Amino acid sequence: MVRGFFLLVLVFGLIGPVLTVAAYRFVPPPITWLMIQRVFEGRGFERRWVPLESISPRLVQAVIAAEDARFCQHRGFDFEAIEKAMESNAKGRKLRGGSTISQQTAKNVFLWPQRSWVRKGLEAYFTVLIEVVWGKPRIMEVYLNSIEWGPGIYGAEAAARKNFGVSAKDLTPAQAARLAAILPSPLKWRAAQPGPYVQRRSARIGKAAGTIRRGGLAACVLD
Repeated sequence: MVRGFFLLVLVFGLIGPVLTVAAYRFVPPPITWLMIQRVFEGRGFERRWVPLESISPRLVQAVIAAEDARFCQHRGFDFEAIEKAMESNAKGRKLRGGSTISQQTAKNVFLWPQRSWVRKGLEAYFTVLIEVVWGKPRIMEVYLNSIEWGPGIYGAEAAARKNFGVSAKDLTPAQAARLAAILPSPLKWRAAQPGPYVQRRSARIGKAAGTIRRGGLAACVLD
């Protein structure tokens, strides 16, 4: 009985995740836990998977600028950002997160939305796996095709068409910056008709994306 229990733990806790990550290296991940939750909330579902080369480099640069400026430098965890977030939180300032794009991808694709120490531990495990098995281009491709960009809107293609009536490959720098700007609160903020805060945030992201582009800080994703 004990032996059987440990066998199940080995299969489902270790081998299962590795095989799943390996499969998703080549095939699009299906619906996520968050997508299922949103459907039950009545928010609908719209997602169009497109390869990375069919997404504007401007959006890649804007998302890196907004969410994880050191995406091409770290191995899944940005310890410098984590340290800064801890210092900011300790001083009683507005809470800051230190999650990288790799961590967000691991959470969005494989795990449930609610926060817990168990989920954080699994998130770290899956982050290591996708960094090793997928590599940066695939992580970015899955991320941009899976994240929530509005009520029932998932992925860059659906977001670009919903907000601007264009394909993800045809996004302008300004449009890309607006989409990146609403990522922290996609159910609250709008890219097509942004309020003053989103306008200011997208302007900052646009400038930062220029720095990313000129500095080659997205070279691990873009040729």
